[in-house]
Amino acid sequence: MAAASVVGALVVAVEHVIRNASIDDADAIGAVVVRAWRAAYRGIMPDDYLDGLRAEQRAAMWQRVLADLGPDRWVRVLTVGDELVGFASCGPELADVSDGETGELYAINLDPGHWGRGLGRALLAEVTRGLADVGYHTAVLWVATGNERARRLYESEGWTADGPARDAEILGVTVNEVRYRKRLDA
Repeated sequence: MAAASVVGALVVAVEHVIRNASIDDADAIGAVVVRAWRAAYRGIMPDDYLDGLRAEQRAAMWQRVLADLGPDRWVRVLTVGDELVGFASCGPELADVSDGETGELYAINLDPGHWGRGLGRALLAEVTRGLADVGYHTAVLWVATGNERARRLYESEGWTADGPARDAEILGVTVNEVRYRKRLDA
C-alpha cells in the first residue's frame, strides 16, 4: 500500500504494509510508544513521567498483551520497509455496559518521524474497516483532551466527540480524555 502526503506542492507516496502483530513485534511496539508519547503528550503529561518512559517496560507490557489476544481483540502494525513505525489495538468496547455492537480503538501510535505522511490516516482507516468487518456498527475511542493533532485526524476521518469525558489513569499518569464515536455502517 501507499499513503500519500503533500510536501509543499509535491505529493509523496509512502509504501507501507499493515499486518497483524505477532509477539515478535513487542520490542518495536514498545519503542514506538515511548517515541510517540514523548512527542504527542509533551505539555499534556508531566515531563518527568514522559522522560522516565522506558521502551523495555512498554515492550514487556505489549508482549503480555500480544500473548493474550483472543478472536475479539487484535493489534495491527504498520511497517515501512523492514521498520515497524506504528500500531493500533482494538476490539469490543471496554465500557462497563456495552451494547455488543460497539467496537473500540484502544490505542494507536505512530513514530513521530513518520507523522504527516498519511501513515496514521492509513492505519486508522484499516482498523476502522476491521471493526466494521467483524460486525460492529459503531466504534469509539478515547483521546487526551489536549492532543489536538490526534483530534484533528479523527475529526477529518468522520469521528466526532460525542460528549463523555473522563479522568483516566493511563499507564501510571492521570489524563483528561474525551470520547469520539463513528458510525461504521453509514
